[in-house]
Amino acid sequence: MSEQKIPYKIYLEENEMPKAWYNVRADMKNKPAPLLNPGTHQPMTAGELEAVFCSDLVAQELDNENAYIEIPQEIRDFYKMYRPSPLVRAYCLEKKLDTPAKIYYKFEGNNTSGSHKLNSAIAQAYYAKKQGLKGVTTETGAGQWGTALSMACSYFDLDCKVFMVKVSYEQKPFRREVMRTYGASVTPSPSETTEVGKKILEAHPGTGGSLGCAISEAVEVAVKNPGYRYVLGSVLNQVLLHQSVIGLETKAALDKYNIKPDMIIGCAGGGSNLGGLISPFMGEKLRGEADYRIIAVEPSSCPSFTRGVYAYDFCDTGMVCPLAKMYTLGSDFIPAPNHAGGLRYHGMSPVLSQLYDDGLMEAVSVPQTAVFEAAEQFARVEGILPAPESSHAIRVAIDEAMKCKETGEEKTIVFGLTGTGYFDMVAYEKFHDGKMDDYIPTDEELAAYRAKLPVID
Repeated sequence: MSEQKIPYKIYLEENEMPKAWYNVRADMKNKPAPLLNPGTHQPMTAGELEAVFCSDLVAQELDNENAYIEIPQEIRDFYKMYRPSPLVRAYCLEKKLDTPAKIYYKFEGNNTSGSHKLNSAIAQAYYAKKQGLKGVTTETGAGQWGTALSMACSYFDLDCKVFMVKVSYEQKPFRREVMRTYGASVTPSPSETTEVGKKILEAHPGTGGSLGCAISEAVEVAVKNPGYRYVLGSVLNQVLLHQSVIGLETKAALDKYNIKPDMIIGCAGGGSNLGGLISPFMGEKLRGEADYRIIAVEPSSCPSFTRGVYAYDFCDTGMVCPLAKMYTLGSDFIPAPNHAGGLRYHGMSPVLSQLYDDGLMEAVSVPQTAVFEAAEQFARVEGILPAPESSHAIRVAIDEAMKCKETGEEKTIVFGLTGTGYFDMVAYEKFHDGKMDDYIPTDEELAAYRAKLPVID
């Protein structure tokens, strides 16, 4: 492949760490639909968004034209503590499966936050500090985003208020304590500390919460407190932009050894990890330079891609955030408390939703017991205890490798290992003790949530 076809190389350091983020929207023929004002149903303006988000981040959110956006030096200096992250060939897993497939994983768990989330957390904290803010508010599911943001805010001396999905707050106390160690305040969501939290609890007594609930509370607190803005760990265009460092490094490492993957697999909750991993490969696909099979893997208990509808919906359960056109189960949808991972969001990134609707990627859903079987199998041969979220990708990578064994095809598989599972031992305990089941919402349940979708003229 000629240099002209891989312009990303000019945006790499000598150690292959990116100097610029890649904005896949620049190469999309069909751009993601704009966010809408929930009151007027008109596209959100920069001014309206700046009431909630940092100004520089709003500019990134709305930028559909610039393919590369320079990473500020202070962020690049921070990245150097743990980037570039390793791309590893899973020789031991290949041998155990006795498959002709070649399996690689991009490991994002080599930092204290334990996941890829730090890539965007440090960027968002940097822009908040640059704007002169006192602090930020956010939501977190399994706690990886909250952990990463608490680290980033500590680095820039910003206050950090985290609303953690209640079921995860109770099941993952150690993740919660890492956040508090870095100075964040952590509140189980939904809570009695906000007006929207009170309304959700009144409508759903005893609920274990969802990311949609936590987002509502975090936004309310940000809007009501001068000097604060809200930051989000997934879904938004700006987050996928920051996470493109994952895919850029992956592609650089593969290109160095003339390796072309046949398929790229990532777990999908809101879309940050998957969007970041696939971005430069999807760019090639969009430009007609190469083709890849790209697979999003989601939980059967929260199947927004595979059983949702492509429509405008609220980004949060409290219906205070902008409307986004995305694959959604309905903003009122709350996964079963037994759902063990952090992939608890009712919708999917507008960027990924558009790409999926255009047929440029595919999606599968998997039950959580099968996910934990794959996680255990991977841990025993590769020596890393994976996060439940990442293990969705592991499950499908193993399944695809076994198909290669049946057909004799020597395909190259790349998947994203978003983080480690050392704070997820309650979920592993339930799996080992046989107390984990595979709750899957019925068609009737999902139809009831879809019936509540907003009507857009």
